[in-house]
Amino acid sequence: MIHASTPAFIDFEASSLDLIASYPIEVGVCLPDGAVYSWLIRPHVLWHDWSESAEAIHGIPRPVLMEKGHTVHQVAGYLNNLLTGQVFCDAWTFDSFWLHRLFRAAEMQPGFQLESISLLLNPAQVRRWTPARQKVIAELGLPVHRAANDARILQTTWQLVTAADQDHSDPLHNH
Repeated sequence: MIHASTPAFIDFEASSLDLIASYPIEVGVCLPDGAVYSWLIRPHVLWHDWSESAEAIHGIPRPVLMEKGHTVHQVAGYLNNLLTGQVFCDAWTFDSFWLHRLFRAAEMQPGFQLESISLLLNPAQVRRWTPARQKVIAELGLPVHRAANDARILQTTWQLVTAADQDHSDPLHNH
């Protein structure tokens, strides 16, 4: 189900989870209409951090980024061309760090505002999130820890947890 208030979602994969040295290696977005885009990001000349354990999770070797990745300037431009207003993520601390690192390296400013998905959810929806996400992952059959797939999973999970409230909408019965 797609409705007018469906937001855009974004997800990053990174070189590691080190919030000082890590950098984005892939970004994926899922637009309100369900269109999905993603790009591998060629590491900037000053980016050297690399975690073998992170690579084992996302499955993207650094040599592939060097060969097939887009420049930081290209990727920042692609994001600014696609996104406006608020764009939502599920790991704001990490995603905002990687977004800032990408745009700083590109010497650009994002034309959109990154927000936590928690701003979209009421307490009942937060409680339903994890089981709904597991259901969505099973139903979609998409590998996780790839940016485009994770952005699609975010949108589909959000639709599932919010549809439950719309299907049982009773303005007098809010949790």
